[in-house]
Amino acid sequence: MFDTVLVANRGEIAVRVIRTLRRMGIRSVAVYSDADAGALHVREADTAVRIGPAPVLDSYLSIPKVLKAAAATGAQAIHPGYGFLSENAGFAAACEQAGVVFIGPPARAIEVMGDKISAKRTVSAFDVPVVAGLAKPGLSDDELVAAASEIGYPVLIKPSAGGGGKGMHLVEDPGGLRAALATARREAASAFGDDTLFLERFVLRPRHIEVQVLADTHGNVVHLGERECSLQRRHQKVIEEAPSPLLDAETRARIGMAACNTARSVDYVGAGTVEFIVSADRPDEFFFMEMNTRLQVEHPVTEAITGLDLVEWQVRVAAGEKLPFTQDEITLTGHAVEARVYAEDPARGFLPTGGRVLAVHEPTGPGLRVDSSLQAGTVVGSDYDPMLSKVIAHGADRAQALARLDAALAGTAVFGVQTNVEFLRFLLADPRVIAGDLDTELLDTRSADFAPLPAPDDVLAAGGLYRQWAIARRGRRELWAAPSGWRIGAAAPVRTDVRTALRSEPVSVWGLPADARVQVGDGETSSAAVEVDGDQLIVTVAGRQRRFAFAAADDQLWVSDERGTWQIREAEVVRVHRGGGPRSAEIVSPMPGSVIAVHIESGSRVAEGDPVVVVEAMKMEHTLTAPVSGQVELLVSVGDQVTVDQVLARLIPELSEDKQQ
Repeated sequence: MFDTVLVANRGEIAVRVIRTLRRMGIRSVAVYSDADAGALHVREADTAVRIGPAPVLDSYLSIPKVLKAAAATGAQAIHPGYGFLSENAGFAAACEQAGVVFIGPPARAIEVMGDKISAKRTVSAFDVPVVAGLAKPGLSDDELVAAASEIGYPVLIKPSAGGGGKGMHLVEDPGGLRAALATARREAASAFGDDTLFLERFVLRPRHIEVQVLADTHGNVVHLGERECSLQRRHQKVIEEAPSPLLDAETRARIGMAACNTARSVDYVGAGTVEFIVSADRPDEFFFMEMNTRLQVEHPVTEAITGLDLVEWQVRVAAGEKLPFTQDEITLTGHAVEARVYAEDPARGFLPTGGRVLAVHEPTGPGLRVDSSLQAGTVVGSDYDPMLSKVIAHGADRAQALARLDAALAGTAVFGVQTNVEFLRFLLADPRVIAGDLDTELLDTRSADFAPLPAPDDVLAAGGLYRQWAIARRGRRELWAAPSGWRIGAAAPVRTDVRTALRSEPVSVWGLPADARVQVGDGETSSAAVEVDGDQLIVTVAGRQRRFAFAAADDQLWVSDERGTWQIREAEVVRVHRGGGPRSAEIVSPMPGSVIAVHIESGSRVAEGDPVVVVEAMKMEHTLTAPVSGQVELLVSVGDQVTVDQVLARLIPELSEDKQQ
């Protein structure tokens, strides 16, 4: 067994791997970029090595720097986590050449399965069913367009390299194919450095079901059951569960055998996942999509129902140990569901968000697990993936697991960064999700119906009362500075214009926070009090007490209870973004990222809805259009790095004939 293992990753997966290494008595080495110098995975490891600045090409994707860190710390093996170098055949080969064990499959397995075209050919030879389509290297757009009519619409464009849904596009009719191919090639080239594409027939009402496999160096291959990953947005998984509510025992055995044959086709070693597409209308038929030659984000649900630590078995297999169990000895107990917490705003098209984490509240309790790297002070930026943590619930059956997960999410709050937690709870409450009637289009369909909860009156009252408390605390030594509203005659209210994302109201407070009266907007005036108890804000309005978790910094106040999380601040001028509200003559960046395309020249005229600027974040393109017709003043160029709410262009609206007169 190894005595020192380097973890070539960051975030929650690095923390999760390090904790298993500690339990196994293995010394852990973390690597970090300048952006992660104070990160939790750095603190959790036994030792840590800086490997460069924030950009991944200069740090986490630099093979020479990672290997240099391994040599400097005496690491005998490297665990790649997922993402970054985990499916890089060149990295696996470089480790072997450097005399360091790569905790993963052989380079050839990564290479074959990393190219979806070669993967389909390879598994077909082992009688694994594949989806009909055209998959050959070097296909031109003309060849793909010609093939699409033979395959039949709808078709799915897929990049041969990479994963995570990047570069994948569903095309339902011939008119949209060429434009989708151009976009897919740009995204694939940007994300994977390879713009090779292929086509597959789109399976109607598809469900995404994957099988966890484990193989050792002694020829043993087993599967650990399947996971349902159909709840995804733009091919990016959001909620996963194990086992799938769709499959019966016979189909589970057949799909498990197909997964094991897939592993055997490339002499696989270690933990891997074979992904299948299954029609909800034909659950007994399944088709190979791809094999992920690494640990999956959603591996905790498999661990929950099997009782196995997959990271431990990755390490043991890499050290040459033989699997001590056979297929017949693997049992699945209960049901597990995982939700991914992302730094994104569902109300604004799931655009990435960011900021400095002020405080974190993560749930605990029976059947719960949280994989996270969050801590106060963590800066969430655009350099890395927006996934912050994973909340996993295990129960005796699916209903209990879903209920536990919902309750756990109600107790999850990340102050300082907008997250998707409220949307996750909305999705879990969907009748089709509860019934297990899933497909890969369900989440996107339901997204249109999601509406965040506007801040209730007691939340706005909390904002006004907390401000009074903070002012009173600062001025407690000066009687005349206390914000009591005292004056000769009737007391005057202290008014605060309290603003949240969806609702703003003036809040009037009479008296001091411990014994006051409060009015929200034009509502009734009620008795009120506020008390601060550690990180709890206790607000009483009209005799009804509510306890909030809270964090405050500068002019921000974040409060959370089982209903949701709200950011409260004093009134300020807020620009209205594309996609809702009054018209704006400015185009602003809805997320941090980089400008990758500018469609017009400064001074030219555009019509409402014309594309103006394309911003890329997390390898996904976002086209920003003109909110009004007019003359454009461009403020950015291709290659510029931009921040949330940065003005990218201004438009001088065209006046109507009536206004011109």
